[in-house]
Amino acid sequence: MNENSKISTLKGIGDKTQALFEKAGAGTIGELIRYYPRGYDVYDNPVPLGEVEEGRTLTVTGTIYGRVQFDGNQNRQVTRLFIRDATGTLKVIWFRMPFLKSTLRGGVITLRGRVVRRRDGLVMEHPEIFYPGSKYEEKQGTLQPVYALTAGLTNNAVKKAVMQAVEYLDSKQDLLPEEVRETYSLTDFCSAVRGVHFPQNKEEFYCARERLVFEEFLIFILSLRIIKTREDKAINSFTFPESESVNSFLNALPYELTNAQKRVWTEIKKDMSGKHVMSRLVQGDVGSGKTIVALLGLILAGLNGYQGAMMAPTEVLAKQHYENVSSMFRQYDIPLKPVLLTGSMRAKEKRAVYETIASGEANIVVGTHALIQDKVNYHNLALVVTDEQHRFGVKQREALACKGSMPHILVMSATPIPRSLAMILYGDLDISVIDELPKNRLPIKNCVVDTGYRSTAYRFMQKQVKEGRQCYVICPMVEESESLEVENVTDYTQSLKEAMGGGITIACLHGKMKQSEKDSIMEAFGRNEIQILVSTTVIEVGIDVPNSTVMLIENAERFGLAQLHQLRGRVGRGEHQSYCIFMSASKAKETRERLEILNKSNDGFFIASEDLRLRGPGDLFGIRQSGMMDFRMGDVFQDAKILQRANEAAEKILTEDPELILEKHEKLKLYLNHFMSKVMLETTL
Repeated sequence: MNENSKISTLKGIGDKTQALFEKAGAGTIGELIRYYPRGYDVYDNPVPLGEVEEGRTLTVTGTIYGRVQFDGNQNRQVTRLFIRDATGTLKVIWFRMPFLKSTLRGGVITLRGRVVRRRDGLVMEHPEIFYPGSKYEEKQGTLQPVYALTAGLTNNAVKKAVMQAVEYLDSKQDLLPEEVRETYSLTDFCSAVRGVHFPQNKEEFYCARERLVFEEFLIFILSLRIIKTREDKAINSFTFPESESVNSFLNALPYELTNAQKRVWTEIKKDMSGKHVMSRLVQGDVGSGKTIVALLGLILAGLNGYQGAMMAPTEVLAKQHYENVSSMFRQYDIPLKPVLLTGSMRAKEKRAVYETIASGEANIVVGTHALIQDKVNYHNLALVVTDEQHRFGVKQREALACKGSMPHILVMSATPIPRSLAMILYGDLDISVIDELPKNRLPIKNCVVDTGYRSTAYRFMQKQVKEGRQCYVICPMVEESESLEVENVTDYTQSLKEAMGGGITIACLHGKMKQSEKDSIMEAFGRNEIQILVSTTVIEVGIDVPNSTVMLIENAERFGLAQLHQLRGRVGRGEHQSYCIFMSASKAKETRERLEILNKSNDGFFIASEDLRLRGPGDLFGIRQSGMMDFRMGDVFQDAKILQRANEAAEKILTEDPELILEKHEKLKLYLNHFMSKVMLETTL
């Protein structure tokens, strides 16, 4: 048995269970041992009832006070009781457990659950129950793994399978050379895997996690460096002499580019006319004007007889880009033909577009991932502009190269990440930064408020709508949850309609809708047929609606700072003053401090650095993922120091052994080849 063996070779796992594990991405022994817990149940010492805090999972011990109450119907059943000790009283509720009314009696009881704030105060929801004599003390100080599950797969089943799999670990298969482990004081792989799945204490977990995060970052960085080396050898087969038409277009614009935009445009021109193929990241905050700089590159390519392609993350945004490009070309007499290509177009429409692309009649091609499908044959593609969500893997670049010469790649990113981290994470790309906003943009006015401000916010939104403006409302959930009392899109939309009265069209948008339905709603909002859009975070990457001036974010404490900043970027795109209202039900000091950063600043790069500062090195349980890179264990903000050490190690390794031919790097090279073939080549980064 080895890492490539199916887990059905383990005791007690048949074909059906094998299929469930495969669905979860853990179908082999190797995948299973790297199927790390998403969190841990930490059994700490009980805290006095007077010291419980909202938002935390705690253990308390007290005496049942009064009668156990039960009410509800078939769809919603709630059991309630109160416990008290010398320091205070706490309300406790369970969902769908009516039998507790007959089993819970008076006396002392220990409970472990999450404390939330409801309208009537702090409440512990759906806790575990430990009666006297149930030996809670034996669990104190332990960390029990909690795994991400798929339907039909239980946490206990995963735990048992992992326990068997770790027994087959071979210390000789450690990827990291011994000198690297010694230099950075890292434990060996076998100890790290055991320590992250079944830690005896927090110290063992910290040690194990640091090792695994380091390895994960190292593999990723080495892969990027190898790609960079390969692509540095790609010779630029295009010529781009300076075009007076581009300069005329710039002079005709009703605004002047910022100094940052001019600097980045100069860097792009230099790349496109240089010796090697361009692979450049243009990083700029929301609203900084990245798109116009990318458009200049496309115009330069088109006017020199080549084709350019712009790939957007959604069909709605692709259509908007196409309409904007077409309008600008007509307005400024640019003799180029843009076409639109998306997956939802009819077969006949696609065939017509394919023909214009293949013949070279189409100079600029705007679309979604449909742009890199096999049926698309470019005449002479020279530049591809893509959103960071569509960063090309090597396979996609090779697919384009097979259609002609290797095109230049320009990646646009609005992710607010400190430059020091960006240089590591985007190691396969040169980096340009647009670090100033256009002069005609009014800064967004922010406020952080509690739920008591909601009626005032509604009146303000009504006033904005009367003036012809539009508003967004963001909720964290689609439907009501028994375990979480947060605003949800479906119920909220109905209550908002009642509060706003007639004359204002309100619609909701969420990820469970069909793509065609989402597109239809977003397009209607873009035409101002909908004045208030209630949505989940699916609008984070949406269309540009300059008429939108208000962003109300409910339960703002449930989002990360970077995501809140991205959401805020949906407003402030037009000539009118815009506003963002961060509404939070949390009274926690940490939450208020985090949200105040957004209240005081619209600078995404400052927000990212402050987020990193606030998280600190000890916040490793319940990691708040940045959402930027899909790492199993690491978080680029949380683990910034580990990321920097892994980058240092990668540079040392490649300086000493660029081809990884030394014996000590043999296992590392084998794993890199496996990683790059499965991840870097077959999927976009």
